Amino acid sequence: MTAKPLIALAMGDPAGISPELTAKLVAQDDIRASCRLVVIGDRRIFDEGARIAGLEPELTMVDQGVDLRAAQEDALFVDLRHLDLSEVEPRTATLAGGKFALTNYRHALELGRDGHVDAVCFTPFNKQAMRFARAEYDDEIAFSAEVVGLKTPASEFNVLDRLWNARVTSHIPLKDVAAKLSSERIHRALRLTDSCMRKAGFARPRIAVAGLNPHAGDGGNFGREEIEVIAPVVADGQREGIAAEGPFPADTVFLRARAGAFDAVLTMYHDQGQIAMKLMGFDRGVTLLGGFPFPICTPAHGTAYDIAGQGVASIGASRAALLLATEMAGTRSG
Repeated sequence: MTAKPLIALAMGDPAGISPELTAKLVAQDDIRASCRLVVIGDRRIFDEGARIAGLEPELTMVDQGVDLRAAQEDALFVDLRHLDLSEVEPRTATLAGGKFALTNYRHALELGRDGHVDAVCFTPFNKQAMRFARAEYDDEIAFSAEVVGLKTPASEFNVLDRLWNARVTSHIPLKDVAAKLSSERIHRALRLTDSCMRKAGFARPRIAVAGLNPHAGDGGNFGREEIEVIAPVVADGQREGIAAEGPFPADTVFLRARAGAFDAVLTMYHDQGQIAMKLMGFDRGVTLLGGFPFPICTPAHGTAYDIAGQGVASIGASRAALLLATEMAGTRSG
């Protein structure tokens, strides 16, 4: 019988909803039935999250460096003991909170890198707190690539049920987007999207490619990127066997995708796809870091300081992230 995938779950920002989300995930029967969890964090912060959530989930404490695969329990906890409750400022981005989340995530990534777990998940980070802890922190992709030692392309995907959103550019100013849209960069994003989706179980993912300009340039009246840069890449992808179509107007392509015409939309910049995906399912959306040797997943929403400590945070997106990581990791375990 194939062993259940082993998933490292790094606790995120301690001042937001991450501690209670972590506790709620550990308490989910369907999650524990489908995978084995290794929670990375500080037990004092976890216990406070469990108190807020009104739960007492069962966990087995293990030391750093223990053979995680040899353990029999469904939920383990690696206690780094690096943040006292008195150091947490609720609903506030702080240096202490950033260090806590960054340390947990690094430890989880190292477990994945060294083959001790099959996938990595994390509850939400706060970008400002992460930059307090690491001034050069841009996003999870760059940090993860550094820790893992990744030399090949990686990208961020948003997943809502069975619909994926990929993007060519990500966390850059909008004024810089057009200059970054080279044929090489779009082609690389298209190939990575196809590859990651195949690893997630799509036999031949149908990918719609969005244009950059209003009405996909309107035949060149509103810009020529679609004609000179994007369309040739779509044609190249088709010749390679990728089921790509486009470029399509970005303001309607998600309607077609939601109706089932496509499995994914490749957008040219961050908010072009994020707005559509979050409108369709903010409480279920997952962010996947693709291109790594193991799946890395997190809920697409943030730390929700406004509701932290109330025990009302929805587990929907976090649960979906863990289940996606479990599904994708299934081929790596056993």
